[in-house]
Formats: sequence, C-alpha cells, structure tokens
Amino acid sequence: MERVNRICEHPVWKWHMERLAEYEKDRIFCRHGMEHLLDVARIAYIENLENNRGISKEIIYGAALLHDIGRYLQYTEGIPHEKAGEELALEILKDSGFSEEEQEEILEAVSRHRDKDTKDSSQLAGLIYRADKQSRICCFCSAEPECNWSEEKKNRQIRV
Repeated sequence: MERVNRICEHPVWKWHMERLAEYEKDRIFCRHGMEHLLDVARIAYIENLENNRGISKEIIYGAALLHDIGRYLQYTEGIPHEKAGEELALEILKDSGFSEEEQEEILEAVSRHRDKDTKDSSQLAGLIYRADKQSRICCFCSAEPECNWSEEKKNRQIRV
C-alpha cells in the first residue's frame, strides 16, 4: 500500500483535504473526510473480493481516497467535484507511482463516481459508485429529515 500512502502524503491531497475539513466543519449532512473515504475503500474492496473482480487493493484504495478530492472546489468555485477531482487526481497519481493504465482506471472512477450509468458496472467506477452510496447510513443520521437526497438514494437499511 506504499502508493496509497504516497497519496495521503501528497501536498495537493493534504491541502484539499484540510480545506474541505475546514469548509465542512459545521456541516450537518454527510461529510467527506477520511472516515468516508476509508468507508468507501473498504466497502468497494469487500465487494471486489466477494465477486472475484480481481481489482487490486491499491487501485481501489487509490480511487476511494481521490473520489471526493475536488469537493472543496465545488463548494468554492461551483465546479462539479467529480470533474475538479479528475484534474487534481492526475497530478497526485503520477507523483505517487501509478502506471498510466492505472491512472486511467482511477481517473475514470473519480470522474464517474456520481454517474448512474456506472451503477451496475463490474469495473472500478461501478465499485466506487456503489460503495460511495452504501457508505451513507441515512437511517442513523440525525440530519436525515432535512437531507435533499431522494428517497431512492437514501439508505434506510444496512446492506450487504
């Protein structure tokens, strides 16, 4: 997991994660910090193992750690975070030692993690899409009544 740790040590990743934490410190709805990123990674990795997808742990964790990296720019500049994240992730992935093929796979997952067309995909983008949604347990959230997620998106049960 050396390359995953390089992501966490990367100055661009750290800077954006610090800004995001500051921006979301008073947010009552789902936050996008390290807990969420690791939840997404773990859920995606479990599905990967259970369904014999064969995607490496480092690729899954890399995509999970980067999928919301552009969120601060969405808040401050109105750029959709999946698009901002794709741009930021490229520099981080290059510096962290991922091959061009791995970079493409992770960048697709970052840029498409909100795309409903990936919902049923067996590829990395589909894993990250589903794990991102499953990581939110709405039935235990005190802010759920004010949440603008549609009923279709809300997780009212723990899913396996």
